[in-house]
Amino acid sequence: MLIIADNLQITHPEISAAVQQFRPGPIQEMVSRCIEAGAQAIDINPGPLPREAEKKMRFLVNAVQEVTDSPLLLDTTNPDALEAGLRVCKNPVIINGFSIEPHKLERILPLARRFDADIVGYLLMDNGQVPSDETDRLVVAVELYGAFAGTGLPPEKLIIDPIIAPVLWDNGIEQDRAVLSVIRILPEILGYPVRTIAALSNLTAGHCPRAKRMLLETAYLAMLAASGLTMVLLNVFHRDTVKTAKTCNALMDSKVFTWEEIP
Repeated sequence: MLIIADNLQITHPEISAAVQQFRPGPIQEMVSRCIEAGAQAIDINPGPLPREAEKKMRFLVNAVQEVTDSPLLLDTTNPDALEAGLRVCKNPVIINGFSIEPHKLERILPLARRFDADIVGYLLMDNGQVPSDETDRLVVAVELYGAFAGTGLPPEKLIIDPIIAPVLWDNGIEQDRAVLSVIRILPEILGYPVRTIAALSNLTAGHCPRAKRMLLETAYLAMLAASGLTMVLLNVFHRDTVKTAKTCNALMDSKVFTWEEIP
């Protein structure tokens, strides 16, 4: 699993202020800390950017790529901001992302073709709602893949996010069991080795005691890894979660085991 830091978010007060004031220092410090903590890629999440969207996204991408050559995920629903970020991005880049919602098919998906970029596809209904079960997720996956195939890009450029649900939802546990099954089944349904991504922080959204949050994250992360997840978005400052990801990688990816691979 590729470990992607989800820490660079506009909801962080210091990051929000830095973006508003176009100060790269706090952003670059955050990114450097993420890389040191084990991040192999950085998700840039500035929110919808209602004002100065293109200028702010260019600023963010340039600030981040000055301190790392790691892959960047451009994570905003604003298509103009996405395009601006893609134009200046020199690092490997992933658009995060699109769904079968009509406005995203119209405005965001074509950017993958235009910039020859990898793109995350969310398994969301065309009204933006999370599918209720495994069957509905797979139906959406087939439709999503069909829309992506229309771009002419190779299927390997699509990365599917089956959408982890907060466990506090009424059917959260059932939804998250379905996510594991969908990850396992997708290659058979779509007929190729599907890459997948999941946002682990969604699992414990809402009020949760820290110790129990960490335990839940690590347990479910191991289950995701066993199901074949390719990439995981997580808070890389949760040390035990990162250690679990690295240990899963050592157990699943290594041909010859060595203790040095265990963090």
